[in-house]
Formats: sequence, structure tokens, C-alpha cells
Amino acid sequence: MEFSKDLVAGLTIAIGSIGPALAIGKFTSAAMEALGRNPEAENAIRTNLIVALAFTEAIAIYALVVALAVKFVG
Repeated sequence: MEFSKDLVAGLTIAIGSIGPALAIGKFTSAAMEALGRNPEAENAIRTNLIVALAFTEAIAIYALVVALAVKFVG
């Protein structure tokens, strides 16, 4: 029983972090491309990038919370 909890918790955090990792890479790539095309818009691009990265990172944190709940609760 304990092994299955560990496996489920591990899979939860592994699968739950793949999406945010890909999204962070895509957001950063798009921001660098936008800065290359329009350097004058640096402040707006940076602000929007930071907000998007924070929301994306929150999804990974939710996956971590679920994984910890699976492992230690119940």
C-alpha cells in the first residue's frame, strides 16, 4: 500500500510539472522574440511575462500540493 502511494505521488508531480515546464519555455521564447522585434516595448513585455510565469508556476505548485496530500493524507 505504501509503495502505491509513493508511485502515485511521484507520477502526480511528474505529470503535473511537464505542462508548466513546457509553458514557461514557450512564454520565455515568445518574450525574447518579441523583445528582438520591438525593444521599445520591454517594460510591457517584462510585466506580462512575469505575470504569466507566476500563474504558470502556480499550476506546478498545485500539483506538488496534490502529490503531498496523496502521500501523507489517508
